[in-house]
Amino acid sequence: MEAAAESTEPAGGGGAEEPVVSLAEVLAENEELEKEARAVLGGSDHERCSYSQVGAGPGAAGCCLFCSENFRCDCGNSKFKNLQCKLLPEKSKVNSGNKYNDNFYGLYCTCKRPYPDPEDEIPDEMIQCIVCEDWFHGRHLGAVPPESGDFHEMVCQACMNHCHFLWAYASQFAVPALTKVNSLEDEGIVLKVEESEEQKKEIKKEGGVEHEEQKEEKQMEQFNEPSTSSGSACPEVVPKSEGPVCKLKELQSKQFLKKDTATFWPSNWRSKLCTCADCLKMYSELEVQFLTDECDTVLAYENKGTSDQETERRDPLMDTLNSMNRVQQVELICEYNDLKTELTDYLRRFADEGTVVKREDIQHFFEEFQSRKRRRTNRMQYYCS
Repeated sequence: MEAAAESTEPAGGGGAEEPVVSLAEVLAENEELEKEARAVLGGSDHERCSYSQVGAGPGAAGCCLFCSENFRCDCGNSKFKNLQCKLLPEKSKVNSGNKYNDNFYGLYCTCKRPYPDPEDEIPDEMIQCIVCEDWFHGRHLGAVPPESGDFHEMVCQACMNHCHFLWAYASQFAVPALTKVNSLEDEGIVLKVEESEEQKKEIKKEGGVEHEEQKEEKQMEQFNEPSTSSGSACPEVVPKSEGPVCKLKELQSKQFLKKDTATFWPSNWRSKLCTCADCLKMYSELEVQFLTDECDTVLAYENKGTSDQETERRDPLMDTLNSMNRVQQVELICEYNDLKTELTDYLRRFADEGTVVKREDIQHFFEEFQSRKRRRTNRMQYYCS
């Protein structure tokens, strides 16, 4: 049932109007709150501490609500005086693998400001870098981020300089960022402008390289096709190179453009990263081995929370029914059907008349329902056998 969107009658005889919302609005808001909760706490377990299950991730102490996926909580270790962890008393005194950035002091982005920032009047979305895990204002990333639905992950400017190999992949797989007018940045105004001449030349070069590669591939396909002419000689068989080919070296052999900006990536970009021995060694030296783990993504974390939530979600009515005997189950089902029928009929009148369902209307319905129930119960006669 839907209620009217607005009310012109004052509530309770006062001068103020009582806010009215529809059931659809309530459900939509609840769904949005659940989505935000899954984004923050999706992979958390509210019953078990994950200290012994996680490694280390990004001088304050880290005390998470449920312990982070990549961070070991400092609860009860040497950072706290006269306090011992009641869940795991044997935990290490110091989490040497943890990294404590400015976020632990409530400061974020390259501007090192708090969030929310009472002095910042510019509306701006904050985006988290998947490498350093810091949060950045969209206007401080060196480029205007694409629409939030167009990309899934972001790597900030500093991490792109640290993980320089990502620029070779960015030219092929990253989501293009918009170009902004720097002179208007301080005013919070962002404009879409055309690509610069340098970028156009770069695109032409890349397009020319791709065209030449396609041409060579087509020629090779024609060359390797079996000949139908009896007079032609057998084509030469090109031997395949032994061992895995490094994807990174192939991309680095092509022209690509480095910028002093953050980069934005689609959902499946991690699967494109090379996993040869040399690249794995490089990831280890740069401490970014997690980039090859598809389960490390924000999307995987949220999906895990959704899956766990659906598994744990149970129907309270069915739980109540299962705890009752046969007679109680029948009585409860009858009462539920009566309530459903009478409430539906009651609300239908408001829908037909286009009037607002107020709090006192619902209270009146349940008072009448309880009164009718008592009258039915008093008329019943019980016999002893």
